[in-house]
Amino acid sequence: MEKDPAGTLARLAKIGYNSVEGATYTGTQKYYGMTPKAFAALLKQNGLIMPSSHYRLGEEQMKGAPVQGTMLHGWDQAVDDAAAAGVKYMVCAYLSEAERGNLDHYKYVADQLNKAGERCKKAGLQLCYHNHDFEFKAQDGQVPYNLLLSGTDKQLVQMELDLYWVSKAGQDPLALFKQHPGRFPLWHVKDMDKTPQQAFTEVGNGSIDFKKIFAQAEQAGLQYFFVEQDSTPGSPFDSVTKSISYIKKNLV
Repeated sequence: MEKDPAGTLARLAKIGYNSVEGATYTGTQKYYGMTPKAFAALLKQNGLIMPSSHYRLGEEQMKGAPVQGTMLHGWDQAVDDAAAAGVKYMVCAYLSEAERGNLDHYKYVADQLNKAGERCKKAGLQLCYHNHDFEFKAQDGQVPYNLLLSGTDKQLVQMELDLYWVSKAGQDPLALFKQHPGRFPLWHVKDMDKTPQQAFTEVGNGSIDFKKIFAQAEQAGLQYFFVEQDSTPGSPFDSVTKSISYIKKNLV
């Protein structure tokens, strides 16, 4: 995407994908160097939609300055740009180590998510939070992820459940769906290989029982899911081809 966004999107469409999820927005880079309208036009040209895009909280600084296009800095512009690009879901992608902290800090994060979610709602968009595994490590008998769920208004903040990370944390996605029905409109679908390293692998090539999880899609409130694989053994295009092939044959 960095080197050739147009060519990459064309290849993904040819492989059979119909939607993508954005990343890299910082308020200055726009979407892969393009204005929201130009990027939306490129997506349309390839028969793709981008219903969701990733953003950051923004507590960290780069070169001594706040990062724009984050929930804490330049959020109004980010929301307006997302709407112009055709995004429906704005997702808090990741908390850096410095942004995690203790339970009180997670409560602060929940407050910021509510505020950011309110601004999204005014523009007709939905804020979500994307998990890794660290949110499930208990502190003083409490699980930060549960704090984020209970400390946010479910109308303002929903969840993008990363099925790899929730599994790596030893949690059961089905239990989460049962406890919080309708709260998980977005999923990251990536598999965990069967080695002791539990590395990322193509969907259907690992140990996660996706059939069992997809059977509860309605209870979860699923609207969109995205194939994600943080690292691939060869060309990423080969890996995403294997994943979509398995998904089309077995899950949808």
